[in-house]
Amino acid sequence: MSILRMPAVKAETGHRSHASIYNAIRAGLFTKPVPIGERAVGWPNCEVQAINAARIAGKTEAEIRELVARLHAKRANMVTA
Repeated sequence: MSILRMPAVKAETGHRSHASIYNAIRAGLFTKPVPIGERAVGWPNCEVQAINAARIAGKTEAEIRELVARLHAKRANMVTA
């Protein structure tokens, strides 16, 4: 698994700005970033790919919110495992 920084996330998703990514996070349509340093964050590439696949498959926003919730739960389980 690799961690994607903001420029790579924007390139992978087609978002044009940092704000659009953070708006999607607030709307529950994208996962929250993970800290990778004192002042740096990134996103697991598998999460970005899963969200992209859902969008390509034509999933509704409600279905994508469910996916994001599952991805966050999986992330939490990885820490406790």
